[in-house]
Amino acid sequence: MTAIDLGKVLDKAWADKDLTEVLGAPVSALKGVSDRDGELLKEAFGVITVSDLARLKYVRWAQALTELGTAGK
Repeated sequence: MTAIDLGKVLDKAWADKDLTEVLGAPVSALKGVSDRDGELLKEAFGVITVSDLARLKYVRWAQALTELGTAGK
C-alpha cells in the first residue's frame, strides 16, 4: 500500500497529524477502535500504539495467511 486516505482510517482528531505522530498514537486513533478496545489490546497483548498493533506478531501472521490464501485468485 503506497497511499491511504488518513481521513478514512483515523479518528477525526488524528487525520491531520503527521505519520510519526500517528504511529505513536494510541490505537484508539484508528477509526472504529474505542478507548476500551485499546485497554483490552494493552491487557491482552501489550499493544499501546498504532505502531505496536502493526508490529504485533499475530497481526503479521494473519496478514501472511491471508496473502497465502488469496495468492493466485
